[in-house]
Amino acid sequence: MSARGANFPSAQLLEQTVAVLDHLLAFSRPADVVLSDFFRAQRGLGRRERGFIAETCYAVLRHKRQLERLVQSMAPMPADDASLSVSARHLLLACLLHFSGFGLRQFSEQLPADEQAWLLALKAADEPEYTLAERLDLPDWLVERLSERFSAAELLALARGLNRAAPLDLRVNLLKATRDDVQQQLQVAGIVATPTPYSPWGLRVTGKPALQQHPLFLSGAIEVQDEGSQLLGALLAPRRGEMVVDFCAGAGGKTLLLGAMMRSTGRLYAFDVSSKRLARMKPRVARSGLSNVHPVCIDNENDVRIKRLAGKIDRVLVDAPCSGLGTLRRNPDLKWRQTAQDVLELVAKQQDILSAAARLLKPGGRLVYATCSILDEENSAVVDNFLASHADFQRLDAVAILAQQGIAIDCAVAGEKAGHGAMHMRLLPHVHGTDGFYAAVLERSR
Repeated sequence: MSARGANFPSAQLLEQTVAVLDHLLAFSRPADVVLSDFFRAQRGLGRRERGFIAETCYAVLRHKRQLERLVQSMAPMPADDASLSVSARHLLLACLLHFSGFGLRQFSEQLPADEQAWLLALKAADEPEYTLAERLDLPDWLVERLSERFSAAELLALARGLNRAAPLDLRVNLLKATRDDVQQQLQVAGIVATPTPYSPWGLRVTGKPALQQHPLFLSGAIEVQDEGSQLLGALLAPRRGEMVVDFCAGAGGKTLLLGAMMRSTGRLYAFDVSSKRLARMKPRVARSGLSNVHPVCIDNENDVRIKRLAGKIDRVLVDAPCSGLGTLRRNPDLKWRQTAQDVLELVAKQQDILSAAARLLKPGGRLVYATCSILDEENSAVVDNFLASHADFQRLDAVAILAQQGIAIDCAVAGEKAGHGAMHMRLLPHVHGTDGFYAAVLERSR
């Protein structure tokens, strides 16, 4: 977020932002849920005010460790006894000064004299001596894990990539339109969109235009979907008339892609343990024009409705529940909400889900195991553990599969330590411009 050409927020807008940030820093609920609830309660806020609150709060979450270190290096700011969110206010003002591009003069009309003096001292102070984790704006445990995989220089580049706001990627529904047609229609509406470098269905939009009421969105011609997520469809490569399962379908973004690739033929099961997530899929399926999608709410990975399909399925996508640490550009709160213990519990769940999903495949069938995590224990370690106990499965070369479809992508990362990357799709924001993704392609041989 840049303040160039922008007016400094009013005192009231600052107070509203502090109030939201105070709730966010409790990390009791996902940031997007907290913001959504606040905006629903404050319907009088305009788009500019909503944008300021969301962008500023996310900037604080991205740079929380550096901001805390900055604030802690200063003498305490005068506190109002009636205020319950002094700490959040410290972080907010420091963020506006250091990361949002506002100058000291812009603060003068909205802040009392003591806060102006504090900010002046903060501006003049020497830069603190950050620890590595503080400089990266990541928790200590995560830096320790990533340091096992990346050199110091590459780790810094990765952290910078994760701490930037994500662009807006769209996927064109080829049942409804071509990418060129959509690009031209967006241009007519004053929206700049360029083809994504890897996905043949993707468009990357400049800025953050409101698209939910655009005719292309309402007609199902476009969906919001990160380019990395779109590439999972290319790895699974479902064909017309096949039996396909999206094992952890969620709200159905990848389900819609798979259905379009199947040209709405065959049978596409969308499994999920959340009826609410599957309910959100229904209007999206209706817009998309698909008639081959069958949502199924399951109790767990061993549900009897899954067992009935054992050995009958051609292709299975397992976009496994994970830490989500590859999505920090969109969900910066995750790095503060997740713990090393959480990851251990997720790994056990991922192994169970992969084993259950694999039983669905017929001989010769293909399974794609994917996460939006950047941690090896959720990714290659889960796949290696599975293959060690399933002699009837083999790993295919994911990058070669993409190349066969005209998608040239290099998943080797300079500065990555030995033993990583072979035969997997590994995407990183600072290298590929996508969220952090991992995918392995497995084939059942008998």
